[in-house]
Amino acid sequence: MSFRFDDPLDMRFDTSSGPTAFDLVRSASEHELAVWFREYGEERYAKRIARALVWAREQNALPRTTGELAELVVRAVPQPARRQRKRLHPATRVFQALRIAVNDELGALEAGLEEALWRLREGGRLAVISFHSLEDRRVKTFMRSRMQPLTKKPVGAGDEERARNPRSRSAKLRVAAVKAVASDPKANFREVAQ
Repeated sequence: MSFRFDDPLDMRFDTSSGPTAFDLVRSASEHELAVWFREYGEERYAKRIARALVWAREQNALPRTTGELAELVVRAVPQPARRQRKRLHPATRVFQALRIAVNDELGALEAGLEEALWRLREGGRLAVISFHSLEDRRVKTFMRSRMQPLTKKPVGAGDEERARNPRSRSAKLRVAAVKAVASDPKANFREVAQ
């Protein structure tokens, strides 16, 4: 999942099924790779990185480990952009995109939200913690369209929590209640949510 250690390029949550990240990188077209990097990783240099991967594939030098992929991404990103990304390693967004594609994370999130809504009773509350903007956007859209949001803006980790747990810096909590199914069209959903 990460490039902190030089592991095989797998990225599956369930290692017993589905294609690995290496399988996707080996078989996807340049266009597919660029779309994943742009849409799932919000990567500014998605086309350049996709082109570099396809070139490596054509040279029989396709990265097989997380370290090799991270190195390829670093070389593909322009030098000035590497200096600007002080907090974020240049490969972070590419790894996020591949992980999301390999595990169909956004599809699983949407299925989970639907299942949770189906299981909640009227007035029931759903709390969701998201860890990046793609997840948060989907959660926000789902809650606004299908539920009564109880948090106008997402709740983030406080300074103390971020100091204790640096990974919490990107966590966002949203809470919503199931809307009342009322015969009166003027029913106040807020009463049900409280």
